[in-house]
Amino acid sequence: MADQTAGQGLSIRSAPPAGGAPAAHAHPGHRATRYLALGAFGLLGVYSFLFEGSLTNALYIVGVTLTCAGVLALVTRRLLASTIVSVALAAIIVLAAAVKVELMHMTVHAYDVVYYLSSPATVSYLAANYPKEMIALFGSLGALAAAWFWLHRLDATRAPRAFTATGLVCLAGLTWLAAKSADARADWRMFEGGLALTKFYNSWPETIETILKGQLFEASPETGPAPPPFKLPASCVTEQKPPHVILIHEESVVPPEYFPSLTYDKGVDRMFRSFDGRLHKLRVETYAGASWLTEYSILTGVSTYSFGSMRTFVQALMAGKVRDTLPETFKRCGYRNVVFYPLSKNFASNGRFYESIGMGEIFDVKDQGARMTGERDRFYYDNMLKLFDEHIRTSRQPIFSYVLTIGTHQPYNWTFEPDVDVPGGGPGTEPGMHEFLRRLSLAHIDLESLKKELKARYPSERFLIVHYGDHQPTSTWSYLSEAEQAAIRSEDRRVAQASPPFQTYFAVEGVNYDPPALPAFETLDVPYLGLVTLEAAKLPLTDSYLERRKLMQACGGRYATCDNQTAVLDFHRRLMDSGLMVAR
Repeated sequence: MADQTAGQGLSIRSAPPAGGAPAAHAHPGHRATRYLALGAFGLLGVYSFLFEGSLTNALYIVGVTLTCAGVLALVTRRLLASTIVSVALAAIIVLAAAVKVELMHMTVHAYDVVYYLSSPATVSYLAANYPKEMIALFGSLGALAAAWFWLHRLDATRAPRAFTATGLVCLAGLTWLAAKSADARADWRMFEGGLALTKFYNSWPETIETILKGQLFEASPETGPAPPPFKLPASCVTEQKPPHVILIHEESVVPPEYFPSLTYDKGVDRMFRSFDGRLHKLRVETYAGASWLTEYSILTGVSTYSFGSMRTFVQALMAGKVRDTLPETFKRCGYRNVVFYPLSKNFASNGRFYESIGMGEIFDVKDQGARMTGERDRFYYDNMLKLFDEHIRTSRQPIFSYVLTIGTHQPYNWTFEPDVDVPGGGPGTEPGMHEFLRRLSLAHIDLESLKKELKARYPSERFLIVHYGDHQPTSTWSYLSEAEQAAIRSEDRRVAQASPPFQTYFAVEGVNYDPPALPAFETLDVPYLGLVTLEAAKLPLTDSYLERRKLMQACGGRYATCDNQTAVLDFHRRLMDSGLMVAR
């Protein structure tokens, strides 16, 4: 046992075996434990230095891992065993992150621990779809538990708790200093490999904040009498067959007329006009990336800002937890729901999210036979038309088709479709913006071609087309003022939302169909676009969408920046109380 000997101060000793012989001599395995601990510490240091990006990151990783070992040692007094097991657990996290990036294009986040432990259904889904990976994960954790049991018995050290606590405080302080210099966790980097432990450790503060808050979703507190819950009808009734609906996600598209200094082919402006001849501004919640945030807001009808610091992972976290979505409404009204997706369906867990909200058929990059990730828009339109040809020939069921394009996506340092001569920017236009404008011209041509094809192929069918820009492209950055650039970096969502870099557009058009009048707001916040789409299709609205319409009118088209945030939060509470949003 460790003791304090007069005149010798504090010491860490090995527990004597039966018979009184010194433990280090009586237990040769104890020496092996020391070597294992030293080896584990060395491997952690080498890995951190080589693969975690910088020296400060490496110090941060080693510090956090050893702090965890110190906490375990404080409880168990097994210093060597605690070090070995903590490093082994870090190794499992690194391997799990690599597998998750490969399968889902998202690295391991601290909230995964909470999310999966609290969701047996999700674990069952993963076990059914990724059995080898789940067996490897649980096998590794089981082996770690067995190793701890063995090392706990083998480790003869008995560290005094006062000594361990002092060392732990010092180590935590040094780790805190290293953390201030370590790389900040950028949201977009969570969707790529590398820096696995840095990103995992950095994601704990926001996870703890979410746990303390008790829910992912901002809502009014549960006080006072609750309003009646939203009811979901079993079906919807329409007087006639509703129109086919095509919702087009125009990647990185913004009207160039927002930038007065640009010279470009003004003919492209027609792309952004609705059937009423107006340009309708759309306020989105991201700039230059994270398209899935715009998707989520449109398909579910709520703002991603309502999820605080966890909003980057909203589709992965909320899969299976949202009801009465835009696709479910179409499905309830007899629609066949399909998605034409330009990436792997596993990207950012999109496939699982789509399925959970009522998108039954997902045609991803592989299903569509794409030669590359960034095909021209007409490639996806042609695939959709092939499905329409077969479906319309054999069925009277209307179709809701969600098409995501990618031809206008960055990078803009190479010429897309170089053999096609289309207008770009005028003299003096920056190269990146010139290339974006070329791609925009191609997108305009392809959209016009789609409308002509629909009219020519299906003269007796009615179509509603809604298309929108998901966010502005990176090429607009140098055309923004310093204040606008600062707004993009701002943590204050009201500052960001009010800034021009977060404005794109939406347009509504009919083919053999006359849509009703559109809302006359100066700018529409993106969570309301699903509602606008349903009203444009003249479909009956459920209770929650009727309430959403009241909110839109009362807030003047705003959502996250509505002056009456109490009304927004009350709406969220009612969604949760009605079982339409599970946010825990």
